[in-house]
Amino acid sequence: MSALRWGRGAAGLGWALWPAGRPILLAEEGALGGIWGYRRSSSASLCEQDRRRDWGHAELLEVLEARVRQLQADHVSEVSMKQVILAGIPEAGDSQPPKKAQVGDDGAALGLNGRWAQRLDEDKHVMQKRKQQLDAKRKQRAEQQARKQQLRVEPQLLSEQLADHLQRWEHSTPRSPWKDQLARLLQEAPKRLSHAEEHGPVNRISRMRHEGQQQRLLAFLECCVLVDQLPLAHHVLVTEHSKSRQKGVLTLPMYNTVLLGWARKEQTAAMLQRHQEGKSLGSFKELVYVFFMMKDAGLAPDLLSYAAALQCMGRLNQDASTIQRCLKKMAQDGLQLEELFTSLRLYKEDKAALLRAVHKAEPTFIPPQPFVPSSQVNTSPLLREIYDKRKTLQELRARWEAELCVALRQTKASEARAARKGRPSLFPYLCLLSEEEFAQLLLQTLQALSSQGESLLSLAQQLGLRIFNRHVVQRKLLSDEVQALQQRYFKYLRLLASDTQEAVDCLPRQYWEALGAPEAPHEQPWPFPVLVQLGKQLAEVLVQTVKMPDHLAQRQGTCRLIPVLYHVYSFRSFRQIGILKPHPAFMQLLETAALRTMTFEAAEVPMLCPPLPWTSPHSGAFLLSPTKLMRSMEGTMQHQRLLEGCPPTELHGALDALTQLGNCAWRVNGRVLDLVLTLFTNKGCPRLGVPAPASEAPRPPECRLPADASPERKTELRRELARCLKMAREMHSLWTDALYRLSLAQHLRHSVFWLPHNMDFRGRTYPCPPHFNHLGSDLARALLEFAQGRPLGPHGLDWLKIHLVNLTGLKKRETLQARLAFADEMMEDILDSADQPMMGRKWWMEADEPWQALACCMEIARAVRAPNPAAHISHFPVHQDGSCNGLQHYAALGRDSAGAVSVNLVPSDLPQDVYSSVAAQVEVFRRQDAERGVQVAQVLEGFISRKVVKQTVMTVVYGVTRYGGRLQIEKRLRELSDFPQEFVWQASHYLVRQVFNSLQEMFSGTRAIQHWLAESARLIAHTGFAVEWVTPLGIPVIQPYHQDSKVLISGGIQSLTFSNSGDTSQKPNTLKQKNGFPPNFIHSLDSSHMMLTALHCYRKGLTFVSVHDCFWTHAADVAIMNQVCREQFVRLHSQPILHDLSRFLVERFCSGSRSTDVTKLLDMLLSVPKTGTFNLEQVKHSTYFFS
Repeated sequence: MSALRWGRGAAGLGWALWPAGRPILLAEEGALGGIWGYRRSSSASLCEQDRRRDWGHAELLEVLEARVRQLQADHVSEVSMKQVILAGIPEAGDSQPPKKAQVGDDGAALGLNGRWAQRLDEDKHVMQKRKQQLDAKRKQRAEQQARKQQLRVEPQLLSEQLADHLQRWEHSTPRSPWKDQLARLLQEAPKRLSHAEEHGPVNRISRMRHEGQQQRLLAFLECCVLVDQLPLAHHVLVTEHSKSRQKGVLTLPMYNTVLLGWARKEQTAAMLQRHQEGKSLGSFKELVYVFFMMKDAGLAPDLLSYAAALQCMGRLNQDASTIQRCLKKMAQDGLQLEELFTSLRLYKEDKAALLRAVHKAEPTFIPPQPFVPSSQVNTSPLLREIYDKRKTLQELRARWEAELCVALRQTKASEARAARKGRPSLFPYLCLLSEEEFAQLLLQTLQALSSQGESLLSLAQQLGLRIFNRHVVQRKLLSDEVQALQQRYFKYLRLLASDTQEAVDCLPRQYWEALGAPEAPHEQPWPFPVLVQLGKQLAEVLVQTVKMPDHLAQRQGTCRLIPVLYHVYSFRSFRQIGILKPHPAFMQLLETAALRTMTFEAAEVPMLCPPLPWTSPHSGAFLLSPTKLMRSMEGTMQHQRLLEGCPPTELHGALDALTQLGNCAWRVNGRVLDLVLTLFTNKGCPRLGVPAPASEAPRPPECRLPADASPERKTELRRELARCLKMAREMHSLWTDALYRLSLAQHLRHSVFWLPHNMDFRGRTYPCPPHFNHLGSDLARALLEFAQGRPLGPHGLDWLKIHLVNLTGLKKRETLQARLAFADEMMEDILDSADQPMMGRKWWMEADEPWQALACCMEIARAVRAPNPAAHISHFPVHQDGSCNGLQHYAALGRDSAGAVSVNLVPSDLPQDVYSSVAAQVEVFRRQDAERGVQVAQVLEGFISRKVVKQTVMTVVYGVTRYGGRLQIEKRLRELSDFPQEFVWQASHYLVRQVFNSLQEMFSGTRAIQHWLAESARLIAHTGFAVEWVTPLGIPVIQPYHQDSKVLISGGIQSLTFSNSGDTSQKPNTLKQKNGFPPNFIHSLDSSHMMLTALHCYRKGLTFVSVHDCFWTHAADVAIMNQVCREQFVRLHSQPILHDLSRFLVERFCSGSRSTDVTKLLDMLLSVPKTGTFNLEQVKHSTYFFS
């Protein structure tokens, strides 16, 4: 055919030369070319030309018809060209057209000669090629989309050498056994990095900025493993590993988390395929992939990595040679075999698989006994009515719960799709609890909302924390940990039982540690942004799902559904915040339904059994609920790092003191509770500290302003409205706080309960239950008394009387004997108050602490009416309060004799009142200025009193500034009705200056130490570090004051932005570091003194609790507690505290480069203030040191 494809001229020539009657072959295009070529060059007659033109038209028509048939037969994949015989050219005069082309018998395709047939072939070939290319592209896109939907398993390694090695191992035939591959990976693992190499050199700030991202990713992986989403965790790990720019984000614990997950997966796979050998069984292929990624990241396996590999070998019952190679490599890395069983906290089944593998290689190996720490000691009322609305509320709750479950499933599916794209999402966290549990939690939150609403940020944080706590408790309940804890706890209770015969030399913590193995692995807290994001997501589901019928809101309403919660914006302290506010109709429904039950988290209420002893920063207090040893702002991690890095024995003093405080048993004072409930349910009594409901708040003016009202009048009305709203919010807050406290007191009325304790970053102790404890107001303290009573003994009644007079505040400058005599004089009023508190002379209501005074009156009445007062069993706690305790510590630090006298460190016949002394000194300065003609000094004549200066004197030791002191004095002056108000601002400026001058003169040593501490902190902050120190009891302290960092959580109904001042990646806040160091350091000393007193009182068999510098015990034991308190104060300050602090700060902050700032800091730290000549032994004989 190719030999017949001529051009147009050649075709025309062919027509002229061909003899008549000879058959010719026409190509697709050659036929037409021949026809038109012949016309252009032929000189034939017109008749002949007409005949030939007719033949050409007929032939052209045939070609076009053939083209149409070919296009209609596109489904024919191939055209078979056969030889086509065309009729010869007719002779002249013959008008017959050429014969039609003959088609083959099969009829599969049209056969033509000439160039048209060729063009048709080419066109079809091009179309088929394009169709094939399009099909290939579609197939490729489908495969890419399928790959995107699939979870990635095989990693994309950054090292080309490792990637080639992995590919050869994957595609080799036969493939080398997985055990050899794992052994080779362990043999070729990188050397262990040094601490400096692992954490980076000087770029501490940039490293800290990665920690938030690392914490979120690690929490996501751990959560995926917990909810059986291990392939998803592996997929995210592979995705993150493949990003070369994020290589530094992945840490060894992340790889170990996935490793342990695959190792545990092998247990099921091994049961099905244990008989196979030399193949990648079950999930071990993925485990090898993780080891490849670890090596690719330059990370050396640690104990946990080896434990995962050995567990898998143990579960698959592999041969000894492979296990021996693994153990040999582990020994070369400096890791001991015994450490697998002592240093790692593994579950029971994990240890069994690990031991099975080890016995393969070393049959005689006996695992060491669990490490036992040494005993070394370092020096709502019931329902009353049934309303019709209650049924409506129950029906709504049932419907809401079902709708919330549906919405939660949709949210979970959405988050799962996001996770499949390779980025961490909330999906695994939403799998930790069932939809029903989430729904019930959200409905509890809805019911607890106040009519004023709550900020979205606060609500999100609370929801996130509650979910985490419930997850931890459920995880413990599903394991065998609870059963083991129960057996161990019952043995521990023998020590605490009142009839125990256990040796008293054993502290509760030591006894607990001797009972068995250490606790199970603790749960790492979730990063704060994760908590807020999870809580925010659930809060949005609640807002969008929970709705109620319109007819509940208005009488003429319809069945249209309206939201129960509204998201609104409001200004609080000049800041606009988002608030979730319930519909007033819903609050009315709750009020009408009169629900008399309240729901609290377990960690928010007292315990009905003794708390667990504190044994570590992670273990203690509640039996199941997680509790921090050191409370801090959420998201602040530096305190936890310090505690974990501290030697365990250094914390024994603090752990034992907190355990002792928590072991004090309490009960409710029923008589006081009844009186308080009577007032509370009758609109309260603010004068006695019983808050009134918000309905009693002042109403804003309802009159409408005239249209022509002046701008001043409008401004005045707006201020009045804002004042009324502010007061209503404050009253509601106080009323709600009292409601919680009284509801818990009523619930615990006939129970014995305990208050577990923890501490803040300075070491100051606090009860963990926030709503009902002895750290509250006068009312809160009066509701509590010791569950264990003690006979009053010969002097107990006297201490009750002295304590009562102290509570009245009437005889502060009198001796103890004078106070006792005054109590005897007032005995008639005391008994009248006890018998008729609301109907009698009401003497108790005039006391400084009225409810505690009333409780004491009742106790005294019972004692004096007993047949033998000395044998009367008293449960009443008696207090001994430090005399301006902060200044006491300053005076002892500086051995300041003058200051020691002012704060009762020196024995005296009468108690010294430092506030009155400062007021007298200020009056001396005022008199001198008045004589010189200073106007403000003359105006202040007769107005300088103890009350005016007390707050400033009390807080100056805790770092109050002149500005803060001026505001305090200004407030006191405005309370004086006869003081000329136009001089308040000028007088407050003058007085605060004179108060500071008086303190400088009276406490020169104190001011010197304050200055040294403040300047040292300022210079430390200039070097880029936060101030750290260690308390005398070994508690590591770091100040969490840094420049605020902003965290944004976008999306949803509102983008949340919150500040974090504890972000260690930010520079220290120099001003806060400077102003905070002096008071925080003194607080760490008073906490050390309290802890020492608590431990020594326990040794003497006393019941002891404290409210910071106020110590409580039974009336019969006050004398013993006073002796212990003074002895431990002297022992504490006999230590070289300031020099020890200087030495620690020099080692911590001056051991590196000697820059200008470091040199200045070193000079300041070495210039420790000189001390005076005060003899500390005098404190032991000072009656009014604590009184």
